Amino acid sequence: MLLHFGYFAAIFIGLSLGIMGGGGSILTVPVLVYLMGVSPVLSTAYSLFVVGSTSVVGAVGYFRKGLVSPRTAVVFLIPSLLAVFLVRKVLMPAIPNELFTLGGIVFTKDLLVLVAFAVLMVGAAVSMIRSKQGEVVPDGEPASAHSFNYPLILGIGLVVGALTGFVGAGGGFLIIPALVLGARLPMKLAVGTSLAIISLNSLIGFTGDLSAGTPIAWSFLLGFLAFALGGIVLGTYLARFIPGARLKPAFGWFTLAMGTFILTKELLFHHA
Repeated sequence: MLLHFGYFAAIFIGLSLGIMGGGGSILTVPVLVYLMGVSPVLSTAYSLFVVGSTSVVGAVGYFRKGLVSPRTAVVFLIPSLLAVFLVRKVLMPAIPNELFTLGGIVFTKDLLVLVAFAVLMVGAAVSMIRSKQGEVVPDGEPASAHSFNYPLILGIGLVVGALTGFVGAGGGFLIIPALVLGARLPMKLAVGTSLAIISLNSLIGFTGDLSAGTPIAWSFLLGFLAFALGGIVLGTYLARFIPGARLKPAFGWFTLAMGTFILTKELLFHHA
């Protein structure tokens, strides 16, 4: 039964990526861990592949509509790709399985990933709930070269790359505000550019896992991906009619509940 819910959640992950340009990837690791029974560390690798491949499909759809800014994507990706590859190739394999004990809880590598992911989910949820980014730049207003904030874009790119590598999330909740505020992109252009960035970031991170010898269950992974791809095709179509900014608060509350659940389960009950 949980497997059925897991595949349904994969559709929802793709759907939210297609409509909002982010958000759905924050659910991929919890779905893989709690519904599909995959270990937390391996789930981050699977998440990179699913999110990256799904975002490619979404980005192509937006690119055909002229809603991707290649220059912005390149500036963002320069530090981001380097960070995500090094984290997956060097940092993750170097982290020991048992780290330390705190308050009677043994912090393992798996637990660290889940706790870090849950904290990220809570932060993302607060950002989505409070966000008014859709009002910053109207959809019809072109991006301004004069206001292109290179230091902000480069800095956020580095942070997103590191986070993407560590927890396996695409980081769309950070990318879109950076594109809207730092590059002055209209909302729909930011969504398409975000998908292009997430796709390359995640897939480059996944190559770090492959080069590090991470075992991959391809039949399971490709099956899960198929449902997510169906979701993003539908989401890209629905994005014509549903403004992503309107969905963010509701999705943010759901993400907040999920993050709180993970923290409570892993820190209070799992080790009791």
